[in-house]
Amino acid sequence: MMRTMHDDHNGASDERWAAVLERRDAGFVYGVTSTGIYCRPTCPSRRPMRERVRFFDAPADAAGAGFRSCRRCRPDARGQDADALTRIRTACVRIVDDPAIALRALARTAGVGARQLERDFVAVLGVSPAQYAAAVKAARFRRAVRSGDAVVDATFDAGFGSSSRLYERAGLLFGMTPGRYARGGAALTIRHHCAATPDGWVLLAATDAGFCALRLGDDPGSLVDELDAEFPRATHVTDDDALAPWGALVAAYLDGRARALEVPLDVAATAFQIRVWGCLRRIPPGETRTYGEIAAMLGVPRAARAVGNACAANPVALAIPCHRAVGRGAVGGYRWGVARKRALLAGEARGAPAIAG
Repeated sequence: MMRTMHDDHNGASDERWAAVLERRDAGFVYGVTSTGIYCRPTCPSRRPMRERVRFFDAPADAAGAGFRSCRRCRPDARGQDADALTRIRTACVRIVDDPAIALRALARTAGVGARQLERDFVAVLGVSPAQYAAAVKAARFRRAVRSGDAVVDATFDAGFGSSSRLYERAGLLFGMTPGRYARGGAALTIRHHCAATPDGWVLLAATDAGFCALRLGDDPGSLVDELDAEFPRATHVTDDDALAPWGALVAAYLDGRARALEVPLDVAATAFQIRVWGCLRRIPPGETRTYGEIAAMLGVPRAARAVGNACAANPVALAIPCHRAVGRGAVGGYRWGVARKRALLAGEARGAPAIAG
C-alpha cells in the first residue's frame, strides 16, 4: 500500500508542502494518494489535503511508486521541455544573426534534425522557423524605414532578397503595403459604412486592398469613433455608395442566405494569429470548438490562452468567425459582447445567424 504524509513529517516535507501551497517550483514532484496522480508544485489544480500527499525527488520516483503523470502540468515532460527550450533559444539567436539561414543548417546549430526542430518551434512558439525568420526580417524592415532608410534599401538590408518577396509578405506581416508603412500609414485612406440590422449596427471599413475592420455595436457614431482612434493618421471617408453592396453581403450572412462571409481582408497579424484565424474559418457554421481544441488543431495543445488572445485581437467580426471559439464549459468572451456571441451561435445552429444587441 502507498504511504501517506504521516510517514514523512519532517522539516524537509514541511518546506515542500509550503512550496505546494505557494505553487512555487522547488525541484520535486508530489503524488496524491486519493487520485494516484503526481504533479509539479506549480500545477494549477486544486490543492490536495496534506495527509494525502507524498513527495518525490523526481518524476521517475513517483512513477515507480505507482503514480501517473498529471495531464495539466505534465511533470514527466519537464526534462524534454527544457531541452526543447534550449534548442529553440539557440536557433532563435542564430536566426537573428542570419534570417536567411537554411533549415538544415539551423538544425545542425541546435543539434537536432530539421523535422525535430520544426516540431519544437511549433510546440513552444506556435510558429515554424521560417515564420519566425520572416518576423525577424519584418522587424528589421520596420526599424530601417522608421530610421529614414529608403524602402528599397530597407528591403534588402532586412534580408528579403528582392522587393517582390517583401510585397508577397506585405499583407501577411504588415497589413498594408511597405510603402504606406514607411510613411506611418499617413497616406492611407479608409472608407467606411454603417449598416443597420434589426438588432444593432455593423461597421464596414476598407482600404484599397480590403476590409481592415468589421465591427458590431449599438451606435454607429461610437463605431466610427473607435475606427478613428485605431487609425488616427489615416484619412477617413464615409462611402455608403461603394460599401453598401458589401453591407448587403453581411446582411445575407446574418439572415442565413449565406453560410460564410467571404470578403477581401487587409489586416495586420502575427504568424500565430493568422494560423488561429485560419482554423476559425475552417470550423463549419453552426459548430464550435474550444480554445484548447483549436490549440490542439494547431499542434500546440498548451496554447489555449494564446488562442483566446488571437480571437480577441480579431478586427473583422464574422469574416473571421471567432464567435465559434468557446471556452471549456462556457461560451467565453467576445470582443463585441457575449450576448452577440450567443446570438450568433444560436442563429448559426438554426441556419440564420442574427446579431443581438
